[in-house]
Amino acid sequence: MKQIFLSFVAASLMLSGCTEKEPQFQMRGIVVAAHDLETVGNWPEMAHEAGINTIGTHMFPEEVADFIRSEKGKTFLADCEKYGIKVEHQLHSMGQLLPRELFADDSTMFRMNAEGRRVNDCNLCVHSEKALDVVCKNAVHYSRLLPATNHRYYYWIDDGQPMCRCPECSKYSDSEQALILENKIIKALRAFDPEALLAHLAYINTLVPPRQVKPEEGIFLEFAPISRSYDTPLSEQSKGRDGVSNEDWMQLIRENLEVFPAETAVVLEYWLDVSMFSRWKKPAVKLPWRKDVFEADLESYARLGICNITSFGVYIDDKYMEAHGDFVKQFLKEYGDGFER
Repeated sequence: MKQIFLSFVAASLMLSGCTEKEPQFQMRGIVVAAHDLETVGNWPEMAHEAGINTIGTHMFPEEVADFIRSEKGKTFLADCEKYGIKVEHQLHSMGQLLPRELFADDSTMFRMNAEGRRVNDCNLCVHSEKALDVVCKNAVHYSRLLPATNHRYYYWIDDGQPMCRCPECSKYSDSEQALILENKIIKALRAFDPEALLAHLAYINTLVPPRQVKPEEGIFLEFAPISRSYDTPLSEQSKGRDGVSNEDWMQLIRENLEVFPAETAVVLEYWLDVSMFSRWKKPAVKLPWRKDVFEADLESYARLGICNITSFGVYIDDKYMEAHGDFVKQFLKEYGDGFER
């Protein structure tokens, strides 16, 4: 069974642009909240021991920037460099890329809701050149504060929130509006970092791939199947919290890979996400880690030519380590080892 798995992985990677000389999965990552990195100072060492080669910091740009500027943040970066771990920053960003208080100056920068009113609750109007200019300027600002050592940048639209419904924007789906924005941002980032890559997050309201808008060079797919079933692998017929089957999730990623190249795509999973399994409330629950599901999912992603995998690992802070420290090291090791199969 192991030999068969290795054979189809090698074939998939060769077809997708990854070579046999490269690791089967180039990115073997975890996404950790700034608070967790601050309270658990040995995250780089734990990641290294587990075979994880990429840490994504997480939540909001200013929050992460505050951490990176701190002494603990500087130590974190130094330790990541010491252990050869790449650092990227996966960010909920729109509220800080387009500050909400600008609504008083020019409401047309902000989205129109279904009732035809401009509102500053979330996102923006992607047909406002002024809004795009402000967002691009601030994206470059935060990228200078938070350079990605793998040149991958993540500036997400607001979490599952609607995009603009003005007459111009309403011609486009939410995923197409997101890509219009991302196509602007990547051009700004490449003036700062010529190797910059920018994520198009396929998540909740942006899962259906864009058709009317094509990605600029440097845009890569980030696919986040948040509501899938974690009781069974993606290869099995199960339904997640929203009633969508794992088979449907696989079809969605295949459709997105018709638009975005597999060799640069990132899968953002939730196998290690204590926060999701805790329903984003503390005290956090013990992670229902399923090594068998994880390994089977890797096989499914490998068949698609996916080379880059990461997982949220939020809520693994000092208190969680006090309660479950040995278990954390166990599942991190099993996670890292899974990529070596």
